[in-house]
Amino acid sequence: MKRLLRQRRTLALLAVIAPLLALFIHVALRSGPLAPVAVTVTAVKEEAVAPALFGIGTVEARYIYRIGPTVAGRVKWLDVHVGDRVKAGQILGEMDAVDLDERMRAQDAVLKRAEAALREAEARQAHAQTQARRYDRLYAARLTSEEVVTTKRQELEIADAALSAAREELIRARADRAALTAQRSHLRLVAPVDGLVTARNADPGTTIVAGQAVVEVIDPVSLWINVRFDQITAAGLTAGLPAAIELRSRNGERLTGRVLRVEPSADAVTEETLAKVTFDEMPHPLPPLGELAEVTVQLPALPVAPVIPNAAVRRMNGEIGVWALIDGRPRFTPITLGTGDLEGRVQVRAGLRSGDQVVVYSEKALGIGSRIHVVDRLPGVSP
Repeated sequence: MKRLLRQRRTLALLAVIAPLLALFIHVALRSGPLAPVAVTVTAVKEEAVAPALFGIGTVEARYIYRIGPTVAGRVKWLDVHVGDRVKAGQILGEMDAVDLDERMRAQDAVLKRAEAALREAEARQAHAQTQARRYDRLYAARLTSEEVVTTKRQELEIADAALSAAREELIRARADRAALTAQRSHLRLVAPVDGLVTARNADPGTTIVAGQAVVEVIDPVSLWINVRFDQITAAGLTAGLPAAIELRSRNGERLTGRVLRVEPSADAVTEETLAKVTFDEMPHPLPPLGELAEVTVQLPALPVAPVIPNAAVRRMNGEIGVWALIDGRPRFTPITLGTGDLEGRVQVRAGLRSGDQVVVYSEKALGIGSRIHVVDRLPGVSP
């Protein structure tokens, strides 16, 4: 009797435990650590990829003219301010001449004295030449001595030497006068081109050293963008490629441009390639120098090839590949990647064929033998 009662209790206990165990196993396989991983998949498609490069740059002036004196001095007056438009040849300001005008008047006197000395030397040389010829004829007629003829010839040589020295002195005086004139003209600050004043580094009364810029002028039609591209993706960047430009101050407005040149020297610190991009049509109003700009350079389109989203690419044990679905189970497949575009698509050169299913996003990291559950989209992941 006791044995029968014990069996009934055991059966009752099993009847309670069995459903609980089955429920536990069901929950563990569906929502626990053994549950299948939710994934989204896509099919490999044969498509053409239009690759592009994206870079950040700054607006700069191609030509900057730093206008200043060639000698040290004080600014006498300055008639332009930042933002003013100037014309080629316009006088922007002038340096204080100090004693330069007095030195020029003194040099004028030296020049006149040199001219007078030259005229005197020419007269002496002409008289000595006439006397030498006259005594040569007298000596030929035996009317004078040889010593007198020799003396007259020496006087002619002395007169020739004095004339040559007077000419050299006049050349030196004229050169000194020309140097002072040029120095005087360099005290005027003249605009070399039609441009825009971007900096005024001194005010009247300020002492300036030789070579220091008083005013900076740029050619406004020569603005370009100094762009930096990551060296890893810069393959194919050449001059002449079309570019789309977005200035930070004009959010959403896309301007067209073109790559003018790729710099032969890259930035070794940031590992970036430098390029200059010009505007097809200069924006109005002009953007400020130093403004940041986003530049997208369109590369030539590539032929049709298998394409996958770059979000599907994974790295496992040092190999690049994707989780491909084979007979409903994920298998890591090594692939060789080609060029990608800015829309998140990348070409596959080897490892996949058109129509193959690959995992794009997974709820958690996949592994060999992982069970999966295909869904349309994962929470928090944009489609």
